[in-house]
Amino acid sequence: MNDILPVQAAAWEGLEETLRVWLHSYGYRNMRTPVLEHTALFARGIGEVTDIVEKEMFCFTDRLNGDELTLRPEFTAGVVRAVAEHNLLEFRGEQFSQPQRLYSYGPVFRHERPQKGRYRQFHQLSVEAIGFAGPDVDAEIIVMLARLWEELGLSQIRLELNCLGDLAERQAHREALITYFTAHADQLDADAQRRLHSNPLRILDSKNPALQSLLEAAPRLSDFLGPASLAHFQTLQRYLKQAGIAYTLNPRLVRGLDYYNLTVFEWVTDQLGAQGTVCGGGRYDGLMATLAGKQAPAIGFGIGIERLLLLLESIGGIEPSAGCDLYIVHQASDAYQAEVALRAFAVAEELRGLGFAVVLHCGGGNFKAQMKKADASGAHYALIIGDNEWLSETVTLKSLRAGGSAADNGVQSDGRPVQQTVALAELARVLSEQLYDQPD
Repeated sequence: MNDILPVQAAAWEGLEETLRVWLHSYGYRNMRTPVLEHTALFARGIGEVTDIVEKEMFCFTDRLNGDELTLRPEFTAGVVRAVAEHNLLEFRGEQFSQPQRLYSYGPVFRHERPQKGRYRQFHQLSVEAIGFAGPDVDAEIIVMLARLWEELGLSQIRLELNCLGDLAERQAHREALITYFTAHADQLDADAQRRLHSNPLRILDSKNPALQSLLEAAPRLSDFLGPASLAHFQTLQRYLKQAGIAYTLNPRLVRGLDYYNLTVFEWVTDQLGAQGTVCGGGRYDGLMATLAGKQAPAIGFGIGIERLLLLLESIGGIEPSAGCDLYIVHQASDAYQAEVALRAFAVAEELRGLGFAVVLHCGGGNFKAQMKKADASGAHYALIIGDNEWLSETVTLKSLRAGGSAADNGVQSDGRPVQQTVALAELARVLSEQLYDQPD
């Protein structure tokens, strides 16, 4: 688990704002669920024999009442629980009338081996479309992710796609896998042998180089898909081709959680080493029934924020927004020191009330030291108040972001002065023009 320091948090905030705008443009609304849930929720929802439940969850017994609790290892099970508990789908009997587009964001916890971009407390964006059955929503979610990568400037990222079919089809495939791997049990590693009867589908996801030829020859789920599953998957592919989304069919893509069915996908890159998955998701039509006893189709995906930031860093990162609009510098002679400090304080509050982001210098210091702090703050302008400004009821406005040969001549590239004296009565108007009405 690691700290995110202020110098790093600027990139986080920039990415988070981009994600919010992108999600709202597709009609997704924020939902916030507890960090702690009952352990049984994840055991039922994720699957008893998954790596997450078996080895990675942070579980404990509440000493006050004996409840078995777990720090959430992912969002989807908690979101589905909350949707059912609060009847957000508006169930009437077994029918529902209000499908939901939801997203959650925050820390999740898994006790796995830390590595670059992967921590035991990490952050995840989880997006869920609950109550939508058709492949059109599957396609929309994949297309919206392609739009996000484009907005972020990520080109070294590709889509892998598979279909897991329905429960009966996976069961038939499971039996075929058990038969196949049992016949080759002497070639399986310890992890594959452990999964042979509990979750043989996950053997296909093994990265052990010694197993790859064996896995290539294993029975393929696509050979067990029925007409409905094939039609769903083929229609999805038609949508993606129409949208110009390139993809690779990966029959060994199974995802790590038990609740997936039909469509599964991953966006992967070669820029992050062996752990190349940036985003993964798929359809989980049976999870609502498992957790709440009522059927509702759903699809979703998760993005690891640390890994996405690493990928963005490799192409130059997200440009952080300015720390503030103005940094107020104030220094005066002994005769006016108290009055100048009071005026600086009053001007700062007045400008904040008008919607400007203002940092007031506190703690004293000479003019040069204050200007250094003003520049380091990321502010667009330093607003200077001294003896002359106090006596004339003005301020000096100095651009901190002017550059190039134009600035050497005392003007910015758009022709505006680098430094100017502004009457207090005109300050709000001038700032609005300088900060918000600049020409393109």
